[in-house]
Amino acid sequence: MKPKAFSYIGFRIWGIRPRSMNARGQATTEVVLLFPIFMFFLFAFVKIYALLILVQKLEIASYYGARRWQLESHRNVDYEGDDRGTLRNDIEKRISQYLGFGAPADNKGQSTEHFLDLVRRTGNGAEFNCERTQVWNICSLTVETRAFDIPFFYNYGKHKFVVTKYVPNRDRPIAFVLPGLQGEDQGKKTKSDAGGVGQSGG
Repeated sequence: MKPKAFSYIGFRIWGIRPRSMNARGQATTEVVLLFPIFMFFLFAFVKIYALLILVQKLEIASYYGARRWQLESHRNVDYEGDDRGTLRNDIEKRISQYLGFGAPADNKGQSTEHFLDLVRRTGNGAEFNCERTQVWNICSLTVETRAFDIPFFYNYGKHKFVVTKYVPNRDRPIAFVLPGLQGEDQGKKTKSDAGGVGQSGG
């Protein structure tokens, strides 16, 4: 058996199609040059997608913090120190863990924090503050990220994400009343008051 025929039979057994001696293969230089560029754009797209998810999580976390501050904070000035210390710190801690900061010993939190280049503004990570006014509680959530640090390119500074929520300055939420039923309830109340006055007069 000739060597050429033997090699052809071997290719057929292993399912490998023999390539013609005149066919040209892919240039190694092109593969070496394009692969790093492909990986760079892949990493950039993944990071941009992660930042978009971070923005959505900021909206959810800010709503959680503002709502909890509205329900658990006190209007009495005697409890203002407890609200500024214990309550705000606990809200800030839970928000930071949800956003991906995690505790110092949390490896998952460290990997997410490193991938997004999150900057710790406080010991918990994110910064949550609430300012009291006569009508509203202005709750703001602030998170900072670092920009791409690419050699020989212009390096931008830190980018700050700030989400602000306004919640009413009350201890308990007001019961929701449908607009269509509000007039009927008012009319029934007026009739009952009128009937009571008539009975007392008789």
